[in-house]
Amino acid sequence: MSLPSADPRIATARLTVDLDALAWNYRLLAEWSGQANAAAVVKADAYGTGLEQAGTALAGAGCETFFVAVPEEAVRLKRVLPGAQVFVLSGIFDEESAAVVAEAGAVPILNSLDQIDLWAGYWKARGSRRPCAIHVDTGMNRLGLSEAEALAFADRNARDHLVTPILLMSHLACADQRDHPLNRQQLDTFQRVRSAFGDIESSLANSAGVFLGSDYHFELTRPGIALYGGEAASGMANPMRAVVRAEARILQVRRVRAGEPVSYGAAQALERDSLVAVCGAGYADGYHRAGSGAGVPLRGSVAGGFHGALAGHRVPVVGRVTMDLTLFDITDVPDAGIAGAEWIELFGGTIPLDDAARAAGTIGYELLTSLGARYHRRHVGG
Repeated sequence: MSLPSADPRIATARLTVDLDALAWNYRLLAEWSGQANAAAVVKADAYGTGLEQAGTALAGAGCETFFVAVPEEAVRLKRVLPGAQVFVLSGIFDEESAAVVAEAGAVPILNSLDQIDLWAGYWKARGSRRPCAIHVDTGMNRLGLSEAEALAFADRNARDHLVTPILLMSHLACADQRDHPLNRQQLDTFQRVRSAFGDIESSLANSAGVFLGSDYHFELTRPGIALYGGEAASGMANPMRAVVRAEARILQVRRVRAGEPVSYGAAQALERDSLVAVCGAGYADGYHRAGSGAGVPLRGSVAGGFHGALAGHRVPVVGRVTMDLTLFDITDVPDAGIAGAEWIELFGGTIPLDDAARAAGTIGYELLTSLGARYHRRHVGG
């Protein structure tokens, strides 16, 4: 299930998901995929944006193929997009999961010889066969058959017709680093394996892989984080539109004198007389404690910590982020920007998603998928 949406009348945090921006990002990535078709990765509740809403918007933008992580996500997506092709990245792990995937009309990605045997046995017992995808590990050492296993299986399957693969895939480990030598090594390995599987579609490029060029595109690309506005590759300006905006309600504005401490541990004393906004979101809502303005180990290596925004002005977090509350120094915001203000932006407008993530020593993927159930979630556009 999607995370519940808090009642907007009483919520102390809210998320706005721009479905038009999501669709725009998909169309741009489809264009950059060249001759390849572009799928959409919608795992983890579409990166926290809402699986059903995001899936419907992406389908409206022309997407026909989707990747989810687990069988439950496939069931949910097929309910709203029964005609879509849905691949399950985790594959299957027992008879029950095979039945769920089969009944949903989804396609499992088989990541091991055991999974291949399970899928083959499931359908042999029913006197039939259904499509699958084969995942080969080309250097990430995560899921997938080894090169030797994949080549041996291709030969065996050509002879014994165990399963019916319609897609061969692998996953790039370092595509966000354009010049990393592992990119070419993985490409070379994938091409060797691909030659053994005959005339089926192949997929290697994730979001960052799309930007590596046509050699990596094959027949199908699989953008994920870039769809949702995140940075896919280092060393280049992010061309994607922001999709998610997170905000926290201002619960109180208080005056704090110079030299007085704020938040737990008295880890930060303010250097001037300040206006501090106390806002209703904290680490229980996925606004990470590591992004605190002071009093956490990360501040010794990553300067600054989180910033929010009020009336278009960046405002720093002061003291430690707590479970339910975060403090922002709004002293430099003009009075006109403070008067009547109800919300402070956490990220997604003035504060780019990945800037916020870096301040907490993490990546946009984690920040998006950490956002908790206490937000009021609203979808606009689409």
